[in-house]
Amino acid sequence: MAESVIPVDLRNPGQVFACLGLLELADSLIGDTEAGFDFGTDSRGATYRIRSQGPNNPVDIVLGFLATSEPRAVAPPRWRPKKIPETTKALEKLEEEIAKQRESSTYPCSAPDTSAAMPIELIGKCGHRFMLSHYADGSKRNPFKLYAGNRSALSIATRMLQSVADIWNSQRNELTKNPLDLLTPMGGSFNFDPRGAWTAVDVGYSPDAHNHMVTASPVVEMLAACGLEHTRPVEYETRKIRYAAWSASLPPILARVALAAGAIPGISTRSFRSELAMSGKNKIVTFAVEEVTNDQDTH
Repeated sequence: MAESVIPVDLRNPGQVFACLGLLELADSLIGDTEAGFDFGTDSRGATYRIRSQGPNNPVDIVLGFLATSEPRAVAPPRWRPKKIPETTKALEKLEEEIAKQRESSTYPCSAPDTSAAMPIELIGKCGHRFMLSHYADGSKRNPFKLYAGNRSALSIATRMLQSVADIWNSQRNELTKNPLDLLTPMGGSFNFDPRGAWTAVDVGYSPDAHNHMVTASPVVEMLAACGLEHTRPVEYETRKIRYAAWSASLPPILARVALAAGAIPGISTRSFRSELAMSGKNKIVTFAVEEVTNDQDTH
């Protein structure tokens, strides 16, 4: 059995979601994986330990998968957009786009109006597949889609995975030891990492309007999207969310419950709340504050 321990900031919602994503992907790739948090003395001194079957470092395996995988949109059978392009050039572009999509008879939502709303699948070199579809969830659960406009999950994931590959190829050892803290300039993201979040009021101008990129973690962005595939933080008020970190080593099916519910009998957890700020039409997560219960010391 191989084990890895990485630093994590529990006040960063994206990092906690990413920790669950790391567990989900490791369990999918390797099998029989468990993980949990060591809280430390404060929320910024915490670590995350993950162990899985086999001799290889689970963090290294997951990062290698992200660095070498290809994202592909997943479409319902015989899908066509509701509005067909009128020009020949636009129609040819649409047909080229459709040719790259994988059709699936099972779908998490109703047929999307445009390809921008489609789920995507990460396809590894070995053929392993992992679905990302939380933002297209057609159930009663909160899809927790933070980005807006005409951006698609496919275009965002393509940029994020390229950034992960660049860091992987140049700083593999550092990335494996501290995957959530290596930052790089990014033009667009899923908006999970508050270190890359901004509002025009906060910074005094719009970075988008001047083509300025902000610095954040593409690993956090991609792993957080993986972590939210089967669970979501609780939105207890408008644009206010609650999530939790857990202490015991749990398999994915229980870790999903711990993150959302924040309470499993016999397991120590720490709950945090965060507001979703607005940047234009986009929602962005902000750094969280811990919820202190009567039997819990203030950190």
